[in-house]
Amino acid sequence: MDKVTGRLTVFFEDPFWVGVFERISEGRLSAVKVTFGAEPKDYEVYDFILKNYCRLHFSPAVAAAVKESSRNPKRIQREVRKQVQSTGIGTKSQQALKMQQEQLKTERRTVGREHREAEKQRQFELKQQKRKEKHRGR
Repeated sequence: MDKVTGRLTVFFEDPFWVGVFERISEGRLSAVKVTFGAEPKDYEVYDFILKNYCRLHFSPAVAAAVKESSRNPKRIQREVRKQVQSTGIGTKSQQALKMQQEQLKTERRTVGREHREAEKQRQFELKQQKRKEKHRGR
């Protein structure tokens, strides 16, 4: 059975508070970015996780190194404090989010192109029908 780990980083990205959910499964990292708006309280974040986690659309998975070790709780606390003070998110998460953004962008473009072509074809068929009706003298 594979181990799945998750991490949530909440930071201020002017003018909103943003949360980045990272999920590591089978040695592959995927992420999703959520905008909270005003600074969320701990209970609001917890409530958001409980209600909306299953609806989040994670980015495509990117290979990531997974470290397995038990660590000192004080060291973990120091690292968390350091992470909170430094702004930004991990580069792997940024890559995963960028990949998701590009994927959605290409999907939007293809859907838009198909819609435009279908509308153009419909207009062409209307013109042809009108021409036939005029030619028949109606």
